[in-house]
Amino acid sequence: MTTKQYFTAAERQQLLQLVNDLNDKLGKQLTCRDINTVHDLIKRGIVDAGIFRRDQYGLNPVIRHLRTALTLCENIAPDRTMVIATMLYNLCRGDFLDVKRVKALFDDDIAHVVHGLLHVAPLYKKQAAVENENFHRLLLTFAEDVRVILIMTVDRLSLMRTINHHPNEKFVHEIASESRYLYAPLAHKLGLYAIKTELEDLSLKYLNNKVFSQIATRLQETKQERDQYVEDFIKPIDERLRQEGLKFELKGRTKSINSIWQKMQKQGVDLSGIYDLFAIRIILDTTPKDEKRACWLAYSIVTDIYKANPSRFKDWITIPKSNGYESLHITVYGPGDKWVEVQIRSRRMDETAERGVAAHWRYKGIKSEGNVDQWMNEVREMLEASGQEGQMSLMRSMDINLYNDEVFVFTPKGDLIRLPQGATILDFAFHIHSRVGSTCMGGKVDGKNQKINYRLRSGETVEIITSATQTPRLDWLNIAVTSRARNKIKNAINERRARQAQLARETLQRRFKNRKIEPDDATLARVIKKMGYKTTTEFYAAIQEDVIDVNTVVEQYEAITAKQSETVTPRGTAEEFVLQQPTEREERVDDDILTIGDDVKGVNYKLARCCNPIYGDRIEGFIASDGAIKIHRIDCKNLRHLKGRYPYRIIRTRWTGKAGNQFIATLKVLGRDDIGIVSSITSVINKTDNCLLRSISIQAEGGLFEGMLSVNISNINLLDDLIKKILNIKGVKQVDRL
Repeated sequence: MTTKQYFTAAERQQLLQLVNDLNDKLGKQLTCRDINTVHDLIKRGIVDAGIFRRDQYGLNPVIRHLRTALTLCENIAPDRTMVIATMLYNLCRGDFLDVKRVKALFDDDIAHVVHGLLHVAPLYKKQAAVENENFHRLLLTFAEDVRVILIMTVDRLSLMRTINHHPNEKFVHEIASESRYLYAPLAHKLGLYAIKTELEDLSLKYLNNKVFSQIATRLQETKQERDQYVEDFIKPIDERLRQEGLKFELKGRTKSINSIWQKMQKQGVDLSGIYDLFAIRIILDTTPKDEKRACWLAYSIVTDIYKANPSRFKDWITIPKSNGYESLHITVYGPGDKWVEVQIRSRRMDETAERGVAAHWRYKGIKSEGNVDQWMNEVREMLEASGQEGQMSLMRSMDINLYNDEVFVFTPKGDLIRLPQGATILDFAFHIHSRVGSTCMGGKVDGKNQKINYRLRSGETVEIITSATQTPRLDWLNIAVTSRARNKIKNAINERRARQAQLARETLQRRFKNRKIEPDDATLARVIKKMGYKTTTEFYAAIQEDVIDVNTVVEQYEAITAKQSETVTPRGTAEEFVLQQPTEREERVDDDILTIGDDVKGVNYKLARCCNPIYGDRIEGFIASDGAIKIHRIDCKNLRHLKGRYPYRIIRTRWTGKAGNQFIATLKVLGRDDIGIVSSITSVINKTDNCLLRSISIQAEGGLFEGMLSVNISNINLLDDLIKKILNIKGVKQVDRL
């Protein structure tokens, strides 16, 4: 095939025009040698190697790359490196040319950018991951150079312009979806707002042409007419601001079709219900000391000229947003019966909003990404610099290694997973699911078998290999680096130990029963301590693992009881608990009762968090696996469950005669969402003796509210009185203790 056969007549005309425009934009940056070398390589790529074949959708890659190169010059900066790299990329991708040859023919810088483009290309085989929020991070990791991202973004804009009226609707839909989810946010972060807006508008046009056409038609104004409207709107404001001696900058714009559509969806209205089709920003040059006064003065000027809508007023100067954003937002009724949004702020406030923690993309809902924000700000500042000379040279030196503390890997289905740097196959397995992690034997990384300790690298595809016989081991804690994996491993090991301990406990109980011994828990605790074990879990694990013979334990128990001339109540150790002997008054009771309270010493007990018993509640104790006694309210659901499974571990329990310290109680309050009802509730609590409010959370919906209160209180009688007082508050319908 000759070049003449390759290009249609229309394409040859486009080719000549694009080349002439590029020469005009680049000027002296391109030498005759550059032009001849690139021309010769492309010609041989077409004729000899067939590299520049039309793609499966009939698009001519040479024309596309020339359009991309020209758009780069127009929207970014005329740059020899980016233009040549854009033209040579497909030749290298098709193995006609390699990066070393590019370096020899041109220079290191062009070869570096081409290498970045080649490095990113394989990612697009993972189509399922493109809409993943981590995909653009992976792109930045692979790109190696900010100019690679710029070329990719501009190339996507060039492609979006080209596919208008393309017959393959599925192809158009895929390209538009990818542009909306990936490239528009990238352009937004880079400060390429014109490119971002055009990408979003074109995406809406291709994905929902009916809506796009309706909005475009109903606007019934050309861009020139809308710009004229903004100019007319600004004129009287400009005059009054100058009369007041204010120094300022006025920015006016009409919102894009996509932005209008987003507002229509969010607000659930048609076009006539959108308040701010036009937006004006007043930026005041003033000292920090006078900025608030200047902003309010500008506010009064605008509202004197145009009627304001009070319901749309937002004052983020008196009380800034939590992210530091400061501005006055007003919506006024402008000429021609149109609503216009006006933002008023100082230069410092504007810098904070555009460059600092309240950057535009953040308060629009895009999450911050650590040092990437600072890096993006630097790129934007370069692109917005008054002179273009030197911008690209500065970008060459910029470090794009933003995510050197993270790694991004794919599942076999193309889902993208983000993990910390140094993560292993084991971490990946536990990220997928705890069961997958617990049975992990290794994995296949890009088709090659690897062990569980293999450290993953960005862009790899990982498939986990499992076995039903595999269980977590203690040495896995030396392999896993993520807290998720480490916690799952620890939990699995502890659960296994707990199961083993339970089996060993039951074995020991059967042996005692065979010897017709009713074991005393306090005495058994002394046996455990004497045998050198700090916890009952370790002790029972040793039995299960045959480190200790059960008969030895029984013999030790009998030896201790034989030395006791009478039953005594052991006190003073954390491992032991006390069953007090009944007094004469209590001898009618069948079982011993554990007495707890502030004046009882030597009893290892804890108040259960599931029911938070307080002094005066009817309670029972449950002997936990570690030997401690958990105290539950008698109506606790967990206690009923424990009684059903382990009735022999339940201990009758009562409080001592003294209330002791304060206890935690949680109340659920339901009622009408009246003004001041929260204040009334907190006031009642604060006025109640020996009661302290720990926390309160209120949720209101549909005129009703639900509140969760946590209080410190000393006994059940005070709690009952508090509940009655809250019920007497107007609007409160129900109070329940949890």
